[in-house]
Amino acid sequence: MKLILLIVYFAVLIGIGLYCRKHATDVNGFVLGGRSVGPWLTAFAYGTSYFSAVVFVGYAGQFGWRFGVAATWAGIGNAIIGSLLAWVVLGRRTRIMTQHLDSATMPQFFGERFGSKPLKIGASVIIFIFLIPYTASLYNGLSRLFGMAFHIDYSVCIILMAVLTAIYVIAGGYMATAINDFIQGIIMLVGIVAVIAAVISSKGGFMEALDGLAKISDEAVADTPGVFASFFGPDPLNLLFVVILTSLGTWGLPQMVQKFYAIKDEESIKKGTIISTLFALVVSGGCYFLGGFGRLFSDRIDVAANGYDSIIPTMLSDLSPMLISLVVILVLSASMSTLSSLVMASSSTLTIDFLKEIFFQKMSDKKQVLCMRFLVVVFIAISSVLALIQYKSSVTFIAQLMGVSWGALAGAFLAPFMYALYSKKVTKASCWVCFIFGSVLMIANIFVKDSFPAIMQSPINCGAIAMLAGLVIVPVVSLITPKPDRKLVEEAFACYEEKTEVSKKTALGK
Repeated sequence: MKLILLIVYFAVLIGIGLYCRKHATDVNGFVLGGRSVGPWLTAFAYGTSYFSAVVFVGYAGQFGWRFGVAATWAGIGNAIIGSLLAWVVLGRRTRIMTQHLDSATMPQFFGERFGSKPLKIGASVIIFIFLIPYTASLYNGLSRLFGMAFHIDYSVCIILMAVLTAIYVIAGGYMATAINDFIQGIIMLVGIVAVIAAVISSKGGFMEALDGLAKISDEAVADTPGVFASFFGPDPLNLLFVVILTSLGTWGLPQMVQKFYAIKDEESIKKGTIISTLFALVVSGGCYFLGGFGRLFSDRIDVAANGYDSIIPTMLSDLSPMLISLVVILVLSASMSTLSSLVMASSSTLTIDFLKEIFFQKMSDKKQVLCMRFLVVVFIAISSVLALIQYKSSVTFIAQLMGVSWGALAGAFLAPFMYALYSKKVTKASCWVCFIFGSVLMIANIFVKDSFPAIMQSPINCGAIAMLAGLVIVPVVSLITPKPDRKLVEEAFACYEEKTEVSKKTALGK
């Protein structure tokens, strides 16, 4: 049954990739699906790119163990800040200005918005450096689940996932990934609900499980009885940093923001906002809620010996074979959807913003698409090799880079991108300062974190602080540096003033 489900799943993914070839004949079609993607596909593409196996297996297990049911706040934050507010604040303006500037990637947006080729190249270099380890980390968490379900070597799983993702991304581009993300999203929704119901019922139901959790104490974490079943858990401050990093971070991640570039129309933005928020609430809220009950299985979990990644697989190991099959496909879906999104962002950025800009200025549309397809293979191959190295040599360094990558990318891009959509006063210098500050801070966190204040030694806390600092750095530096070219700014913002006719249900008129 497990194998049949997997084969059917893989066949559908490849079939969709081949079907979408007609949408991927030029750069606009390959990277943005012709800017004609509807609300359901866009919302699910956003959600499935957001939540990978890292969230389901790694973060849900780790933060559920540390904070108890209060870890659910991370899922709620992901829904409200990472989805709802992201769509409301960034969605429409991103779609309007990126089309007006004819930009298909985030670095291209910076280059056109500020009239700066170096800014464009600098942004593409940051993306290239930090998306690779992020991509490699997606394979983490699959190993234990595949070992539990199929008893096959993890290397086979890595290669299989890489090859299948490469086939449908290369064949169908963004439209293929969007349709596959929709299917993968449905699997994730059904899977999360089914797994939560099964795990909680195995402990006697919700109230019984919550009561059992309240009786657990860990003097190393907190002396307060029942703290793991409490509203804010044993460590509210560190929980807040987790919420900030995993929620606000999406506002500055290239592969997430790029989803707004491809939205079809105004109605799609309105519907997409609601769909995306509900999706995040169920998937992310469900993951962290499930992880919050991890300590009920503490008699079978040795975190010190096996790490936090062992928590969720142990919780699921007694489920029925059918449910375990669903979980494996759920986690595979989460990983493949995020992987496809990341390699699309990496290949398009490196082609359009780096290679074409510096070495091949006259590269034709057709050659750009060919180059992106080639780079999709390269990026997937590099990430697979890194994942295999980590698995074979038990190197944990690559896995730790997930939090560093997220913090560096969001710390560098969140504030400059958001302010550039809203303010005419943002300067090139403020973008450079934010780029350098976010990147250097997170790199320093890898190599000299012991010299950091205690609260900033965690990559999660450091990444959250990098993002918040950027929101201050950009306006402050913009105040004390030369003002941007007035004509360039007015031209960029002219798109918001264009008149468009709407029906009376939208606006009453005069």
